[in-house]
Amino acid sequence: MTQPPTGEELKACCAAAYSSDIVALLLGESYHPGGTALTRRLADSLALTRGARVLDVASGRGTTALLLADAYGAEVDGVDYAPANTALAQGSAQAAGLADRARFTTGDAEHLPYPDGVFDAVVCECALCTFPGKTRAAAEFARVLGPGGRLGITDVTVDPPRLPPELTGLGARIACIADARPLEEYAEVLAGAGLRTLRTERHDQAMLRMIDQIEARLNILRITAAARLTEAGVDLTAAPAVLEAARAAVGDEVLGYALLIAQKDPRGV
Repeated sequence: MTQPPTGEELKACCAAAYSSDIVALLLGESYHPGGTALTRRLADSLALTRGARVLDVASGRGTTALLLADAYGAEVDGVDYAPANTALAQGSAQAAGLADRARFTTGDAEHLPYPDGVFDAVVCECALCTFPGKTRAAAEFARVLGPGGRLGITDVTVDPPRLPPELTGLGARIACIADARPLEEYAEVLAGAGLRTLRTERHDQAMLRMIDQIEARLNILRITAAARLTEAGVDLTAAPAVLEAARAAVGDEVLGYALLIAQKDPRGV
């Protein structure tokens, strides 16, 4: 019997997938539903001020961190499990003239390489759903936040018992679906780490738009880069059924996307 992958194997698999050029072609500049418009809404909800110290967990190629540094004047640290993403993000920061305000490090969200209480805000977009140790990651978010610091998350939500078989398994986990949780469960995980939820919003339409975007780009890449898709592990035969199952799941409120703002106790307890 095949053993399920360990937490470390899952992290390595996700990191490899999200540092590949094919994923960048399929998902575009922002690797999450809602793109930079939803990132701006997240930043506005955090009430970021110029000079605020912000940590972007699972920072990928740096899109969110660079936006926060540029548009909001924040001092941003990005941490990602994939060294390739770290290098690309740092290069983008230098090219944009933002290297003094946006720094990138390779590290694990469940063992953040930062001291206690140094950040005014932590953001994590479309990534908590992929972490094997969600409780541990939440504890790390809380640890690095200063008293009264805020956490901003945008993430995939699911109703696990109703998830169709096409949206389970390792591939769906890497696609941010198979191990996503209901919005209420994310709030419970954060509460267990001492982070009180202040606000939640549903953005399920953003998920539908991303599904449409992936389908359109996949149809183009079938013609222009079929071999690269196959090499990257994209099952071109199964992809249409998976996308249709995802679209139906959003319509049935089984699958969705949400924004959540939480806060660490101002007393630092």
